[in-house]
Amino acid sequence: MTNNPDNKITAAEFNTIKSHNDLFKIVKEKNIDISDVLSKVRYEREKEKLQVELVKLQQWVKKNNKRVAIIFEGRDAAGKGGNIRRFTEHLNPRSMRLVALNKPTDVEKGQWYFTRYIQHLPNPGEIVFFDRSWYNRAVVEPVMGFCSEHQYNQFMVQLPEFEHMLYEDGVIIVKFWLSITKEEQLKRFDSREDNPLKRWKFSPVDRKGQEYWDDYTKYKEKMFSRTHTSFSPWIIVKTNVKETARLECMRYVLSLFEYENKDDSEVSLLPDPNVIMRYFRSLHKYD
Repeated sequence: MTNNPDNKITAAEFNTIKSHNDLFKIVKEKNIDISDVLSKVRYEREKEKLQVELVKLQQWVKKNNKRVAIIFEGRDAAGKGGNIRRFTEHLNPRSMRLVALNKPTDVEKGQWYFTRYIQHLPNPGEIVFFDRSWYNRAVVEPVMGFCSEHQYNQFMVQLPEFEHMLYEDGVIIVKFWLSITKEEQLKRFDSREDNPLKRWKFSPVDRKGQEYWDDYTKYKEKMFSRTHTSFSPWIIVKTNVKETARLECMRYVLSLFEYENKDDSEVSLLPDPNVIMRYFRSLHKYD
């Protein structure tokens, strides 16, 4: 179906539309392509249904005093903030928090590295979303020279034990790595620079992400090989298509819990394995 400039819906015709069926009938008669619109409508409907399930999950977490930490990691512009916004859009802020820390203060630099994150871990009955986390030291800091080799090596030794202690204490950790291609990252960087509403998202460190792409890849693979465990696995998400990635992240989180009235869901809660999957060393990756 292709657009024909001569076949537009007139004001009089538009006023006769009383239902979706009326609209689709006119669109079909005039041979107007609305595939992009339909795709957007499907996405919004699916997102709303998944958000209903997230509200149910949050109520279950609160009722059962569960502690849930959902970590979003990935290269710059991979979609961490966008994912978190869709997760939290309709959640009760009294039992949900977003953690997106600035660079450490001089006092924090002198503390054990994990100290600044421990205070932000979820309380009983709470879900906490981390827009970047302690994994900054696994990838960003060594690439950008923000930590010494000794600090990096010490962190990598301590990290599996740190997460194992959290696991034994009942903290449920979900670790997402949002995977994006180099070409798509550049497109999103350019979009941020061109849009005054998004320019705040862009920094000199972001642009270095393209320049140091291979260095990021090296440290990312080291991180996966040493911190992907049975009790705290890495979940890889292909994010070149942002809308699809958001839906599949929601689906994955919902699939992990047996919350009340889950069987009444009006949407599939099974994540697409072509978009989201556990880390495997032989896996072909975007980045």
